[in-house]
Amino acid sequence: MSARMHLSDAHGAQEPDDGKRLTVAAEMLGLLADRTRLALLRRLAEGEADVTTLTEVCGAARPSVSQHLARLRLAGLVTTRKEGRRVVYGLGHGHLRRLVEEALNVADHRIGHLPPHD
Repeated sequence: MSARMHLSDAHGAQEPDDGKRLTVAAEMLGLLADRTRLALLRRLAEGEADVTTLTEVCGAARPSVSQHLARLRLAGLVTTRKEGRRVVYGLGHGHLRRLVEEALNVADHRIGHLPPHD
């Protein structure tokens, strides 16, 4: 789920339809507009983690965390891999990590009544 499609230089870059870009971006931001999912993504921005670790970090019940992770996985925002019997989750790409960090930076400014800046 990317706002831009990246192709090799030999094929040139293809710009997606602006309406489609806005729709996909709105869907992705909608997934981030949940406190539990945002907490999960913030932790995954630090590195991979299993469900037990993620449950402890976000303070939600394990079944709820599993459902949120499934939704994020289906949207392509998180990846999974097996490590023995454990499933380890990671972020789908760096853009998502930066987006979560920036959203939290904006929150810090609002909470601390700090002036905006570039």
